[in-house]
Amino acid sequence: MKNRNASLRESIEEMIATGKLSPGQHLDETELATQYGVSRTPVREALIQLASMGIIVIRPRRGAVVAEIGPQQLVEMFEVMAEFEAMSGRLAARRMSPAEHAAMLAAHRACSDACEAHDADAYFYQNELFHDTIYAGSHNAFLAEQARALHRRLRPYRRPQLRVRDRLANSYSEHEAVVQAIIAGDGERTAGLLRGHIMIQGQRFADLMASLDQLTAKAA
Repeated sequence: MKNRNASLRESIEEMIATGKLSPGQHLDETELATQYGVSRTPVREALIQLASMGIIVIRPRRGAVVAEIGPQQLVEMFEVMAEFEAMSGRLAARRMSPAEHAAMLAAHRACSDACEAHDADAYFYQNELFHDTIYAGSHNAFLAEQARALHRRLRPYRRPQLRVRDRLANSYSEHEAVVQAIIAGDGERTAGLLRGHIMIQGQRFADLMASLDQLTAKAA
């Protein structure tokens, strides 16, 4: 059974990922304790855990705030994420079992359903499951752990991009190519496709900067 503190941490993390708590926004321990019906102690513990993940910042005498990432650092983080994805995909193409192929295809079909429904929120969660099957399929536990951590760290900035026109359809199309490359066992093609899927450049860079401006304005 999931630890209650872990559930509380995940709930706060989810509010940050979904934009209910914006970058730079102050996190009041008393308000969060009231909201979740707990004492301040588990809230404080959850905030300390989130701080260790880089999702929030705890400042002496000023309390906790949702972490802010500047444009340059954000682009750099996406560059690293692209390489994590590429490495995971290259290994997964070589190492995935038939059962893992089936799990990846199931996640891919769920993405298709969300895409056809034009449901960006559902697609966001199914997309996470899809990528997680690739991390698991790499059979490199350390790489998977690092990729998941950075994936979580970038959630508040990845989610708004799915609302950009045609991004759902384009993302799903990119997934389809990745699936075919993995099943074919083509590690280099898989790596290149996943790198391109994650990299922020051109119009996607402009979209990212626009979403960053919106998040910053909401916190002000």
